[in-house]
Amino acid sequence: MSGITRRGFSAAAATAASYSKILGANDRVNVGYIGLGNRGDQVHDAFLEHGDQQAAAVCDIRDDYMDFAIKKSRATPRKYRDYRKLIEDKSVDAVAIATPDHWHAIMCIEACRAGKDVYVEKPLSLTIAEGRRMVDVALETKRVTQCGIHRRSVKSLRDAAEFIRNGGLGHVTVAKGYHVQNEFPNGIGMAPDGPAPNEADWDAWLGPAPKAAWNLNRTFYNFRWFYDYSGGQITNFGVHYIDFIRQALGEPTPRAVTAMGGRFAVNDNREIPDTCEVLWDFGKTLVVFVQYNANGAPTNLKNSELEIRGTKGTMYLQSGRWEVVPERTTEVLFGQRTPLDRGLERGYGPSKKPAMEPVQTGSGSAETTWHTRNFLDCIKSRQKCHCDIEIGHLSTSACILGHIALRTRSLLDWDAKAERFTNNDAANKLLSYKYRAPYKLG
Repeated sequence: MSGITRRGFSAAAATAASYSKILGANDRVNVGYIGLGNRGDQVHDAFLEHGDQQAAAVCDIRDDYMDFAIKKSRATPRKYRDYRKLIEDKSVDAVAIATPDHWHAIMCIEACRAGKDVYVEKPLSLTIAEGRRMVDVALETKRVTQCGIHRRSVKSLRDAAEFIRNGGLGHVTVAKGYHVQNEFPNGIGMAPDGPAPNEADWDAWLGPAPKAAWNLNRTFYNFRWFYDYSGGQITNFGVHYIDFIRQALGEPTPRAVTAMGGRFAVNDNREIPDTCEVLWDFGKTLVVFVQYNANGAPTNLKNSELEIRGTKGTMYLQSGRWEVVPERTTEVLFGQRTPLDRGLERGYGPSKKPAMEPVQTGSGSAETTWHTRNFLDCIKSRQKCHCDIEIGHLSTSACILGHIALRTRSLLDWDAKAERFTNNDAANKLLSYKYRAPYKLG
């Protein structure tokens, strides 16, 4: 149950590259890349591992990002500063979107309508209304889609989810994900508002988001600290944890959510909290996301990013590695325990046989290369990807509910079929937002 090592994958990639030499032009997938900074560069690298794809076009508002991507590509892709020109390019078969979150919906929908298959980074959307529209258009246009929750394609984690679904932990009562790092005291800093280095580029970067003064912290990776462009770490990191938990529990949707937290200690101009906890009711399982960004102490017994507690044992996960610690269950009602029972439970005397044996796996890093491989395979087979747009929408939506609960300081009841809150009209207003003219959701 171990994942493939980087060396093993490199060998597979080399084989694919050799195979690409005998492929005809019609056998390769021509990919257009929109957004090439940070995560976009990583996604581009992951696609480059595969010999049956070719970079046909790149798009970014920064020429240096595009030039860097072109240098790494086997072909010489065309450059576009306007994403619409790339989408209109007839030679492009598929589009990989790795822009800030507030751009995902518009670009994905336009690409689907232009007949392109779409790989779109996580979180799928900024709002739930956007995500549902993305799903509807992808189904209507019959496009192959992959949301970049890349852990869906890591074999060791797929094995872990199957182990849980098959009852390996018994009944899962609590599942908890942790995003812990100490950003005290200054976090992302107090960058001041000021004139944009290029007003046209800043306006293009904002796109459908509300007009705002240029601020360095609102650009590049730090946009995730502002609600106009992101759901914060609840959607950024939380979507990985929620998606695994949904997969392990059989893809449920939450019934209710609440959250508490705030900017308690870090002195910067962020909008998202430095400390918070979100709790979801998934029926018979309590799910928790913990964001502690002013303290970096170990999270639990194994210092793992995920812990799944069941009646028979607890699973600890870190990236692609997981371990199960068995639970010692009682054989009599608690009210009927004898002093001898209590002694055995505390480790005195002969130990009882555990409900199951410990399970460990080898390492298996969450490589985006496997996720892009699955996408390319599904383009050819026209099958559903590991994390198609519907799965990505439901996992992203659960996280969006969390940051809405935090912002409204509410306990919210959720109607998953209608995708509406049943007890809070103010919270329902945060399920969508009005785009800045002339942008529209197609």
